[in-house]
Amino acid sequence: MSNSIVIPSLSELDRAADEFLRRIGDRRLIAFHASMGAGKTTFITALCRRLGVRSDAVSSPTFAIVNEYRTAAGEPVYHFDFYRITKPAEALDIGLYDYLDSGALCLMEWPENIEELLPEETLAVSITVAPDGTRTLSWEDA
Repeated sequence: MSNSIVIPSLSELDRAADEFLRRIGDRRLIAFHASMGAGKTTFITALCRRLGVRSDAVSSPTFAIVNEYRTAAGEPVYHFDFYRITKPAEALDIGLYDYLDSGALCLMEWPENIEELLPEETLAVSITVAPDGTRTLSWEDA
């Protein structure tokens, strides 16, 4: 089944994040595919905010590769940015499977750089940007 959520403006981010979290259910591995500047980090920040993570704690892990946050309930959330990964071995060196197998929510930017390492159950989400700046999140349920 095809799914999509339209985000017409930044003021709609929290609504879209709430809807996304409700619609993905218990999915834990989320891979965001989008071009540079499409809003991956911005949307992940909104997701974390809706989960009760302090907004000032969320930042792009471009150089760290992974950031760990805590929800209001104390649950871990892992935020990955694989932009700088050039070989799968680099992702394995950070203990990728320990994170993915943890049962925690794993939110991934630039997953195409490690595609062959991602488990089959990873939810691939595309973010597209229309000429008017509207963003659309889309994904397929198995």
